[in-house]
Amino acid sequence: MPAVFVHGNPETAAIWDLLIPALDRKDVLTLAPPGFGSPLPSGFNGTRLAYLEWLTKALEQIGEPVDLVGHDWGGGHVAGLALTRPDLLRSWAIDVAGILHPDYQWHDMAQVWQTPGAGEAAVAGMIAAPVADRIAMFVAAGMTAAIATRVVAAFNQDMAHCILALYRDAAQPALSELGADLTSMESRPGLVIIAENDDYVGTDAMHREVANRAGAQVSVLPGVGHWWMVQNPTAGAAMLTRFWASVD
Repeated sequence: MPAVFVHGNPETAAIWDLLIPALDRKDVLTLAPPGFGSPLPSGFNGTRLAYLEWLTKALEQIGEPVDLVGHDWGGGHVAGLALTRPDLLRSWAIDVAGILHPDYQWHDMAQVWQTPGAGEAAVAGMIAAPVADRIAMFVAAGMTAAIATRVVAAFNQDMAHCILALYRDAAQPALSELGADLTSMESRPGLVIIAENDDYVGTDAMHREVANRAGAQVSVLPGVGHWWMVQNPTAGAAMLTRFWASVD
């Protein structure tokens, strides 16, 4: 029964490089969403449903229920799966529960990506920016230089295309509608992770209200932001280990 980790945007599985070795288990897999560190399948359109179908098929191929952990948009994909195919899960954990709250509003950069014309210009600028500047931006936000270097190297036209497709498909009220009924998530043990300084994914109160409606535990990681698994991998690993032990 493996633990499966899914990352988000604009990332690769490199974000888990420090956390996974700190875990007290070896049955760990990482899945890279199409366009975000893995090639785009033919005809893949980058919508929320397309990513849900991709994740569903990947877990079906594993052949047994998993402990599924999602960060950023990976957490969005995990939530979608917990709502539709909880039979594929032993447990789920996400750090973006606040985005399912009816009052959630997308952060400023997401709203740019969701705007025709402005979004295309934004991702083009990201690709054109000097590599050193992009690495420095991620380091300032909490990544190590080594992880940021790997993440930046993967940013290409496929990722740019998927960013626009995914965020535009998720423009409100899409997420509010997704979070309207969380009953299915209650059927498997869940964990809502709150990174204290993460300003992208809703407020503490939003996270907690969604956790309550989904029947999930809540764990707060103090002093860390969006990339908590890089900033304090030891605390993140201990948190997940405690949660999995409670499921056992």
